[in-house]
Amino acid sequence: MARRPAPLSPSPKPSAGSASKAGAAKPAASARSAREPRARRRVDVGEWTSGIRLSAFSAIMLSLVVLGAWVLVPSLGTYLDQRQKIAAVEASVQVTEEEIAALELERERWNDPAYISTQARERLYYVKPGEVPYLVDNDLDPAALPKEQVPVSDELVERKADWMPQLLRSIAGSGLAKNAVEAPLR
Repeated sequence: MARRPAPLSPSPKPSAGSASKAGAAKPAASARSAREPRARRRVDVGEWTSGIRLSAFSAIMLSLVVLGAWVLVPSLGTYLDQRQKIAAVEASVQVTEEEIAALELERERWNDPAYISTQARERLYYVKPGEVPYLVDNDLDPAALPKEQVPVSDELVERKADWMPQLLRSIAGSGLAKNAVEAPLR
């Protein structure tokens, strides 16, 4: 338990002679405190803590608060973990419901006879009696296929270019290129 401060004693009434001494002492003390910087003043921790009174009721309440925190912190962690799991399950349910809706739409399509005949023609190459099927085999390399075409402009644009120097550069470049391999002599 903490120490209780001593009760204050009543101060004696100053007499006429002591009033002059007290008046002289006050200006000296205030002059000294004015000269001392604030950083040099020290706080007496013992005096400060002696003002705090810790009763049995305060100790019990403090221990109950600590005990409550000790009990509730793990429960709060469990609660937050469960909320996170619930959010994940709700997101999973949402995705599953979207998949179910897509599958029901697909089932509705398969109830249509036109959709069934279209799928049989495209996937299985079925034909109706009397029809002649033609199968076009596209054996081009995908790299050789042309890229998407840029839209063609309706405006005619005339560029000023001299074709003769470009022809000479092309002829000179092809003659000086070293991409031909010489055949070995036998």
